[in-house]
Amino acid sequence: MKDLTRGKEARLIIRFATPMLLGNLFQQLYNIVDSIIVGNVLGKQALAAVGASYPVIFTVISLLIGVASGTTIVIAQYFGARQYEQVKKAMDTFYIFAFFASIFLSALGIYFSDDLFRLLKLPAEVLPQAREYLHIILAGIIVFFGLNGTNAILRGLGDSKTPLFFQAGATLTNIALDLLFVVVFRWGIAGAAIATVLAQALALGVAIWYLNKHHRLIHISLFGMRFDREIFRKSIRIGLPTGFQQTFVALGMMALMGIVNTFGTDVIAAYSVAGRLDSLAILPAMNFSAALATFVGQNLGAGKPERVKKGLFATFWMSALFSLVITAVMQIFPEQLMSLFTQDANVIAIGRQYLVIVSAFYIVFSAMFALNGVLRGAGDTLVPMFITLFALWVIRIPSAWLLSRHLGVIGIWWAVPLGAFTGFTLTFLYYLTGKYREKVVVRRPAAAKPPEGTPVV
Repeated sequence: MKDLTRGKEARLIIRFATPMLLGNLFQQLYNIVDSIIVGNVLGKQALAAVGASYPVIFTVISLLIGVASGTTIVIAQYFGARQYEQVKKAMDTFYIFAFFASIFLSALGIYFSDDLFRLLKLPAEVLPQAREYLHIILAGIIVFFGLNGTNAILRGLGDSKTPLFFQAGATLTNIALDLLFVVVFRWGIAGAAIATVLAQALALGVAIWYLNKHHRLIHISLFGMRFDREIFRKSIRIGLPTGFQQTFVALGMMALMGIVNTFGTDVIAAYSVAGRLDSLAILPAMNFSAALATFVGQNLGAGKPERVKKGLFATFWMSALFSLVITAVMQIFPEQLMSLFTQDANVIAIGRQYLVIVSAFYIVFSAMFALNGVLRGAGDTLVPMFITLFALWVIRIPSAWLLSRHLGVIGIWWAVPLGAFTGFTLTFLYYLTGKYREKVVVRRPAAAKPPEGTPVV
């Protein structure tokens, strides 16, 4: 566990963010390897099926992701306030909620999957493979929440290194199983989905065994957990706005996918590949933002608000540096990046347009993520939710629809930075008000001391 309330802000944040970044790079790596294998072995229809499934998956899990983020912030603030018994209660509460919620959401997503695909106007030739892939992924969503929830809890405690090892193991296992199931056994798109679920399940099993044996605060047992209503209320207060935000973002992704789907299989496949590369490109900014959220949570919980602004400035400059380098790579090598996934010339050309347009604005995304890290760390999630929804539903989606009517598919790509500029501007103006400081839910008691034997670095 890592105490982020003492020491140089930039050094603490980069040391905390680096293992998170590597872990998420591993996670994106096996998403990318999935797409590379599917695109090169099974073809562009299967590649389009995977891409079309992602917004549906994200929609199903988005609300629970928000509650998990709220729990992480509560844990970070309790840890910063040295209230270790409350930390344990918060973890138990999250696991109990996630267990039952994931079962419900899995069943719901599978039952309505065909309706969602029809709503998205998915081409008939893509639908059977998309349905098969989606059903398998949703059936295993409980292990996804188990593994990613555990990693999020560890990060809330200031431990970003242990999740790296769990994620690396899951990634390497997934790649090996992809090659075995898709290339050797010829199980088709189902093989790619089974590989993902099985790799996550194995990593979760290893995580439970390791943490129960070696961690002082985390003990995962179905029969020893207790649900705390007050902690759940705090987690919901912080996490529910984020959950609704994630849900409406996911619905927005579905709406955009519906616009993309009207342009046919080639555009769907190109959007799927470019989206994978886009997700990889913004990882540094997202992980610096997540590290900053934990940093802010601990420092506000410890009564040290003066460190927040220094942490924000350090995070922005580090994120901006990464963004400029990645933008240069995307601008110079877009065709080469697209050709890793498919040899179809039309798909490559369409994806190139997306990468060249969107990557030019990565620094805007970085600035917005850094500001959101401060707000989330303070527990201020309601106003950012409204800002995100405005930027998405009032600016990006209508712009994508309108511009695509006049410019074709390139109009959809231009709507992405337009929404980002709007989100950044409104978030920055809200940050300047300083109202986020009023949202802290946990403050450190004057005489709080760690229990004997608790390692705090």
